[in-house]
Amino acid sequence: MPELGFSVSYTTRPQRFGEEHGREYFFVTHEEFQRRIDDIEFLEYANVHGNLYGTSLTESEKIFKTGRDLIVEVDVQGAIQIMNSLASESITIFILPPSFEILTARLTSRGTEGHAELETRLRNALNEVREYSKFKYVVINHDVFAASRQIASIITAARQLLDRQTDAIRGILNSFDARRIGATEKDPIWPTKTTK
Repeated sequence: MPELGFSVSYTTRPQRFGEEHGREYFFVTHEEFQRRIDDIEFLEYANVHGNLYGTSLTESEKIFKTGRDLIVEVDVQGAIQIMNSLASESITIFILPPSFEILTARLTSRGTEGHAELETRLRNALNEVREYSKFKYVVINHDVFAASRQIASIITAARQLLDRQTDAIRGILNSFDARRIGATEKDPIWPTKTTK
């Protein structure tokens, strides 16, 4: 979906093999992260499994200015912060693993966390999955390709919501000759005045 923009988060966690600064994350020190908190540079931020993660307001605004929708991939804490501050502008999707056993196998097989970090993630998983009911949509990730298609379908459907098409609808309705069909100023198809 080329009309989507993806937000690259800031984090204090160590950079892993194969990751690139500015692609997966912006890797910063705790001091740099705290300075950004103090300067109100984050849309959301949270301590996740002992590391800080945050979504940059500046990076998000760059995407909005291009007219694209913004995908923000965050943990539950960050998602709830965004829901609280941008409730009407957000479409929230909780991606749920099929089971704890499958989550454990997936995290173990990717080999990106040490034993202690893996244990922390698994210990926190129960509290995280309990938050699913706060989200508008839930996708159960049995298969990454099927889950991706479901997420794309949700995004496509959300774009068709009435409140997201108000300007386009008004333009279409204004193209009709409302007086010719007997409409009055109280009807929604009555032409609106525009200012230059």
